[in-house]
Amino acid sequence: MIRLKPLADQVIVITGASSGIGRATALMAAARGASVVAAARGSEGLASLVAEIAAVRGLASACVTDVSDAAAVDRLATHAVETFGRIDTWVNNAGVAIAGKLEDLSDEDARRVFDINFWGTVHGCKAALPHLKAQGGVLINVGSVASDVAAPFMGLYSASKHAIKGYTDALRIELMTDRAPVAVTLVKPAPIATPILEHQRNRMDRQATMPPPFYRPDDVARTILHAAQNPERDLYVGGAGVVGSLLGQAFPNVADAAAALLGPRLFRTSQPRDDRPDNLDGPGVKASTDGSTHGHVSHPSIYTALRTGPLRRVGSAGGLGRMLLQGIRGNQGR
Repeated sequence: MIRLKPLADQVIVITGASSGIGRATALMAAARGASVVAAARGSEGLASLVAEIAAVRGLASACVTDVSDAAAVDRLATHAVETFGRIDTWVNNAGVAIAGKLEDLSDEDARRVFDINFWGTVHGCKAALPHLKAQGGVLINVGSVASDVAAPFMGLYSASKHAIKGYTDALRIELMTDRAPVAVTLVKPAPIATPILEHQRNRMDRQATMPPPFYRPDDVARTILHAAQNPERDLYVGGAGVVGSLLGQAFPNVADAAAALLGPRLFRTSQPRDDRPDNLDGPGVKASTDGSTHGHVSHPSIYTALRTGPLRRVGSAGGLGRMLLQGIRGNQGR
């Protein structure tokens, strides 16, 4: 069995750390005593993150990194070891998105999404594994509920997350074959109230959105840090995502028909597109954990609290299911 260190004794590398899930994870990890190496393309966002961590006497170091560049990711690993002596957990979180019908998207944009989302994850795995295999540790890849069930008008994002899932599953098996002391976890969040809707490139005539409920970035951060200390294969974030994924896989034809019928309303707003800067080719302008949800209120995930909290081993499957359904109903009623 792979033995993992307490979080306070860990050095954690997080890509895509300047905003959203990555930033929330870095802040929470540092608050719990971990030494954090934060990576992203934007130097200003990283500087503000490190300053925020230092203000509460946490330990963090920034390394400007474009994960689509394998050499840059190798330098990130070197920076982590030179700064803190080792790597215990590596989190491949960096990602971008494009909203639009697949036939309307350019090959150039499509390749850029895969360069960051998929190849960025591959580069992170290959840079981290020599260090993790030598001393033991955790590799955490951030996928999505879209790793299981494709989303209309987010087809490229869905395809990249499907690719991450396939790569992660195969890598896990190969490491098990080699008896490597490395835990590999795929985290699959439901819609999260990060700046993703403000950062993504939009090729539609209306503002893009995602179907509610939206969960909070801290839910994902809590899940990632749980995986950093407890070997897990897959972890969902948000009960609605679990239900959607299971239903989509159990009844794919029904799920396709429902998405075709409801997708135009669930993934597009009635507001015209605003041509704000996006983060496809450069860093996003909003370096914060939270972002727009187009009027939907984000909620903490009951499912995630139960799945990663102290009662995770004693709660019955039936009780967990009842709490999950109660949480979904409560979110829908607000």
